[in-house]
Amino acid sequence: MKFNLVASCALGLESVVARELNNLGMADVHADNGRVKFTGDESALCRANLWLRSADRVWWSLKKFPCANFEELFLGVKSIPWPELMPVNAEFPVDAHTYKSLLTSLPAIQRTAKKSIVEVMQARYRRTVLDESGAHFPVKIFLVNDECEVLLDTSGSGLHKRGYRTWNAPAPLRETLAAGLVQLSYWNKDRVLIDPFCGSGTICIEAAMLGLNMAPGLTRKFAAEGWSFVGAQAWQNALEEAEDLFDRQTTLHIAGFDNNPKTLKLARLHLQQCGLEDRGIHFQERDVRDFSTSAKYGVVITNPPYGERLLEIEEAEDLYAVLGNLRAKLSDWSFYIISSHPEFEACFGAKAQRKRKLYNGMIACNYFQYPGPKPKN
Repeated sequence: MKFNLVASCALGLESVVARELNNLGMADVHADNGRVKFTGDESALCRANLWLRSADRVWWSLKKFPCANFEELFLGVKSIPWPELMPVNAEFPVDAHTYKSLLTSLPAIQRTAKKSIVEVMQARYRRTVLDESGAHFPVKIFLVNDECEVLLDTSGSGLHKRGYRTWNAPAPLRETLAAGLVQLSYWNKDRVLIDPFCGSGTICIEAAMLGLNMAPGLTRKFAAEGWSFVGAQAWQNALEEAEDLFDRQTTLHIAGFDNNPKTLKLARLHLQQCGLEDRGIHFQERDVRDFSTSAKYGVVITNPPYGERLLEIEEAEDLYAVLGNLRAKLSDWSFYIISSHPEFEACFGAKAQRKRKLYNGMIACNYFQYPGPKPKN
């Protein structure tokens, strides 16, 4: 079976997700704003969910049609052969998003789409009531410029939910964004990586998973695991491949520092929960001002306080200056820093070689990239 699939992602990470999909061997990869389209079979659907690090979800696009009123919405949704996709007891919650369209009421859009699906299912299965106690088929109605796209969410919970982070520190960095930051750097498993503001350890842990080729979805469940037309064998094959490719031998050189012992306790717990506590990742209570190292060609990837939520702006600016001084001392290191501060470069003391606009939640940020020299062989 061929699926038209969509990997949604945070704005700014489209090229990262496209690269991940190309590396997985997916077909027809095309990046758009906040999404990357691709096609594939049951194996592609399973592998994309298991392996994508920077995507939010994997959707199956069922149909697109013009939609300027509720009648067009009802009939368009009704034209999809729902009983061929879902069993009689399927659970099918409907969510909606609308942008620059005549239909603006999300509750009304969701009710109309739900009613349309219910009518089709009731007619086919000859039921007056659908108990919705079975497999999960989350439906998404996506309206943009009066065009409707109907999708099924194959992931269920967002892909950032790897399963290792059960408690959050203040102002956490989402796992998918952390993975994107690492992939946009020049870091690889043979180089030292430091996060001097590690918080609950997300950047360090995502880097470790990448360095060890650990599939981020290896220990979680997905909505499409309950879909009969995907099949248990496709999931089993994808899981066995992920287990075989997981590097269980390499020792990494990753360290996270923070001056908050409570968040460091969380970082160590998260590391333990993803089973990587003995793979060369360490978390230490240390102030960035006290950091020194003899290591060469290391990489700093960090999400320092922005001065908007955790510190006053002046204190944040002082920390940026400390990072800039550290870069001057570690001339062969690379620095990658995400910040929303409009004057970050002035505080840091250097213009970034590259900048990329990203969003940390709802906060617009720049990813300031200062690549150092390549390691000598």
